[in-house]
Amino acid sequence: MASITGSLTSLSCSLMPNQAVNRVSKLGSVSLSISGKSFPSLRVQPARFRVSCAAKPETVDKVCKIVRKQLALPDESEVAGHSKFASLGADSLDTVEIVMGLEEEFGISVEEESAQNIATVQDAADLIEKLIENKGA
Repeated sequence: MASITGSLTSLSCSLMPNQAVNRVSKLGSVSLSISGKSFPSLRVQPARFRVSCAAKPETVDKVCKIVRKQLALPDESEVAGHSKFASLGADSLDTVEIVMGLEEEFGISVEEESAQNIATVQDAADLIEKLIENKGA
């Protein structure tokens, strides 16, 4: 059984009842307790704390097709949400071309700062859905 609770200042995660609890307090430290044994707190960088929702599978599929086309990858090559552009052989110019293809396909405009944060197919799909949602609002 797993449970997650949290607020703006803390987050707890229990993976198994009374066995493992992870806590983030004030988003500045992390402590771990397993079977009653405590481990020292670790410092975390709040800027790296990220909560995201996965994009729809059809969005991920479209992004995979665009990436495969832009990189001229064979149909049998695996391109999935977890695929990193760099591991697929994309350089910075390829990544720019992928972003341009995504903008054209989805009718969106990706800011340069946002484009620099895209490393995987899933990152791109999540950003696309966020931009589409903001566009409709």
